[in-house]
Amino acid sequence: MSARDTYDMDGFLAAYDRVMAKWPTTRETATVPTPFGATHVNICGPADGPPLLLLPGGGSPTSASWYRQAAELSHAHRLYAVDLIGAPGRSTPAPGRHPRTTADLVTWLDALLKGLGLAETDLGGHSYGAWIALQYALRAPHRVRRLVLLDPTQCFAKLKTTYGLHAVRMLMRPTPRKVRTFLEWETGGAPLDPDWLALQEAAAGFPAVRPVVGPRPKQGALRALDLPVLVLLAERSRTHDPARVAARAGTLLPHVTTATLPNVSHHALPHAAPDGTSRRISDFLL
Repeated sequence: MSARDTYDMDGFLAAYDRVMAKWPTTRETATVPTPFGATHVNICGPADGPPLLLLPGGGSPTSASWYRQAAELSHAHRLYAVDLIGAPGRSTPAPGRHPRTTADLVTWLDALLKGLGLAETDLGGHSYGAWIALQYALRAPHRVRRLVLLDPTQCFAKLKTTYGLHAVRMLMRPTPRKVRTFLEWETGGAPLDPDWLALQEAAAGFPAVRPVVGPRPKQGALRALDLPVLVLLAERSRTHDPARVAARAGTLLPHVTTATLPNVSHHALPHAAPDGTSRRISDFLL
């Protein structure tokens, strides 16, 4: 019996839909074929608006987590929020064929943009999704107009050892209780949306594939990135040192704006971002 056969997929999808109910009622969905499987995309905003594609973090699975930002960002943009291929969500990886390298992720995103009819897009991501977005911008800068990185991991500084130890304990045979305990530790016990938290718990044990991991981008490549970048850091992140991340990004990227979001941790993003975060992103994308 496979992991998919024993996993409560119906329960996960019900939790997913409860969070998606917080999105604008004008939301549409699309399923885009790629070489690595069918990618699920949630879409809202004016059809003729400039595109903005958002990637979720590994610790905040699915595009549903962008619900706090969706309404404001879609005022002027055509917003495309993606479920990562092979991760918890409604995307479906092709049997025996999933991204294994950074080059595979670039191929996947190229196919996704082509399937959505986008020659160029503003691109954003949170955490691991920010790492993917940055890696794509470095390899396909002609496809990216502006880049938004929300508390990016493994982009400019290493993870804290204490964070890695807590994450490993949670990821070894994950259960809803382990997920909740980990999130309570990382967020300092801050109030979290109960529907969002239920989705995180429901994702425990999801039959996902191993995510692509790699080293931080090389300094020379970052210095050569000739496009505007917004880096927003979580003040209370236990993932890394936000001040060090801001300093490194400011030193290495030629066209970067950095800011620290007060009173929020890494895993409380993006749904618990402080008021004004969406406006800051919107202003940057003008």
